Amino acid sequence: MAAPLAACAARSGLGGTMASSIVDPGPGIDAIARRGGRRFGSAVSWKAAGTGMSVTNPAYAAILRRECGLIVPENEMKWQTLRPSADQFDFAAMDAIAEWARGNALELRGHTLLWHRPQWFPDWLNTYDFGATPVRRAERLLLDHIRVVTNRYRGQITSYDVVNEAIDHDRRAPIETSLSRAMGSPEAVIDFAFHAARAELPKAELVYNDYMSWEPAHEGHCVDVLRLLEGMKKRGVPCDALGIQSHIEMFKVDLASGVGVYDEAGWRRFLDEVTGMGYRLLITEFDVKDSALPADLAMRDRKVADYARRYFDLMLDYDAHLGDILAWGMVDAHNWLQYFDPAKRSDGLEVRGTPYDSNYAAKALREAIAGSLLAAG
Repeated sequence: MAAPLAACAARSGLGGTMASSIVDPGPGIDAIARRGGRRFGSAVSWKAAGTGMSVTNPAYAAILRRECGLIVPENEMKWQTLRPSADQFDFAAMDAIAEWARGNALELRGHTLLWHRPQWFPDWLNTYDFGATPVRRAERLLLDHIRVVTNRYRGQITSYDVVNEAIDHDRRAPIETSLSRAMGSPEAVIDFAFHAARAELPKAELVYNDYMSWEPAHEGHCVDVLRLLEGMKKRGVPCDALGIQSHIEMFKVDLASGVGVYDEAGWRRFLDEVTGMGYRLLITEFDVKDSALPADLAMRDRKVADYARRYFDLMLDYDAHLGDILAWGMVDAHNWLQYFDPAKRSDGLEVRGTPYDSNYAAKALREAIAGSLLAAG
């Protein structure tokens, strides 16, 4: 596949370095992951022009076919895209992704049935009038959404992020939204969403997805997520797994070792508590924020790869509990971190946090992921 990938990169017109590129990356990452009973995949988008991490971008599609066993839509299943109004769905982009996945023998994950944050609700939902019977109207609105979406992709999607990022860190509690005000509490919305999804998909993997990570700054977030999961377990909410987004951060580097700062013991305690409650684990949105690293590309790529290898080695210690692993994009130029302000580099250089560089060449990070999976067996 090395030659076709190079040809696609040449057609893309992208410049940049191949300082840490791997000429022959060997077996695809998904093929390696399958040996351990899990799948590897990536986020994708749909743009008819064939740019970015769209499945219509030939260079990006070639990497997906080589490396991935499943894909997940970046934005095409979120309410902002799917629900232009309360009584209308727009499945054009999501259907195109689903059709492309079928045509290329790739499996598909669902993301997300409910992103429970007002800033990511469509405007009409934030101002929706639930009338004289708000609980009934809100339940009907949410139930119809879940039924319509899950039925449309029934048989193709068997793992869903049912609820995404529901924690308000200022209040140290689930986020209030128009739906939670109508239904009485955020917990009522979360519970209803999972029960509705289970009724439609009795055998599917239902996931709560959030962005906690192993850096010390995430300690409070981990506590909040544990509290949420504990409450769901006590209330009998049919959630099967925790989706750990894994946007791991090198915002600080230990000066003596040159390694990103992380709290291994604290992260293991968190994972132990999650799995001890009976939840499985998924890595749902992996990439690396490298803003604390030097500009030198070869050095930066080595340090990113080393940091990621440490993370994956730790996560794979939970082999019996860890399911699918997905990157949130495979190519640096098209990764969301390039325009996410907290992740941007002060020197203006690209964030090099995905397995392939902007010339679509495999990097040391790709080898680190593959190496951890190979070692895990």
